[in-house]
Amino acid sequence: MRIIFAGTPDFATPCLQALLKSRHEVVAVYSQPDRPAGRGRKLTPSPVKKLAVEYGLPVFQPMSLRDEKSQAELEALQADLMVVVAYGLILPQAVLDTPRLGCINVHASLLPRWRGAAPIQRAIEAGDAETGVTLMQMDAGLDTGDILLESRCPISRDDTGGSLHDRLSALGADLLTEGVEALDTGRIQAHPQSVEGVTYAGKLSKAEARVDWNDSAEKIARRIHAFNPWPVCHSHLDGEQIRLWYAHCLPGKPGAAPGTVIAADDQGIDIACGEGLLRILQLQWPGGRPLNAGQACHGHDLIGRRFE
Repeated sequence: MRIIFAGTPDFATPCLQALLKSRHEVVAVYSQPDRPAGRGRKLTPSPVKKLAVEYGLPVFQPMSLRDEKSQAELEALQADLMVVVAYGLILPQAVLDTPRLGCINVHASLLPRWRGAAPIQRAIEAGDAETGVTLMQMDAGLDTGDILLESRCPISRDDTGGSLHDRLSALGADLLTEGVEALDTGRIQAHPQSVEGVTYAGKLSKAEARVDWNDSAEKIARRIHAFNPWPVCHSHLDGEQIRLWYAHCLPGKPGAAPGTVIAADDQGIDIACGEGLLRILQLQWPGGRPLNAGQACHGHDLIGRRFE
């Protein structure tokens, strides 16, 4: 088959690599326009574009796919299928209808749970025991298309947004390989998503990463893990912003005002919460690198001080 691939971030690159290793032809790659990055704010290509250029593939980076010119360019590629993985642009109906077999999407959740922008992080934040990857036939709605295949994956208490991202990215590439072959041979049939259990994974923001110590230790620990590596939970200590990378919740009563450090040693930095205790295992002082609890305690008398 002639396949168009549309994707932007790291999550999408294993899927593109899987297609490049297959017997099918990737005729073009669509990715978001280059964005400013780094201290110099230099225009930087997306991970998907970098991979496409490495393989000498034509790359298209329209600001939108709603205009006639962009749609005509896509139609001229005469694709059998368009594969979309974390692309970041809305596909209008005219684009969805262009490839012979339509457009399919690799989405990092078990739909209809966690439709939307941040399914990996929201699953951890909510305390879900399981997530996965869904391959769906795209329609004009937000992740509402019929399901072709899915693959499940457990979430452990040690998972972060980063570790789960990497597992689901690899799982998505395997699922896509299976799905593309099944579509090509007509051995697959889509089924509608359930109307029950629909949830939405809102886009992440830096504002919501500030810790509220009145929350339970369990809720705070889940959020710290979910927001690692971005936007990274943080709290203030004596006016300085401290980034919190990794934590576990402990049994027992707080015994102090929320945010108060009640113990600090090589085992961890224990902080009272609205309910329970939170043990910080990795944190980052301003201008430094992430440190484990033992390293972070050196030179800092933390017991009795209060995070805000």
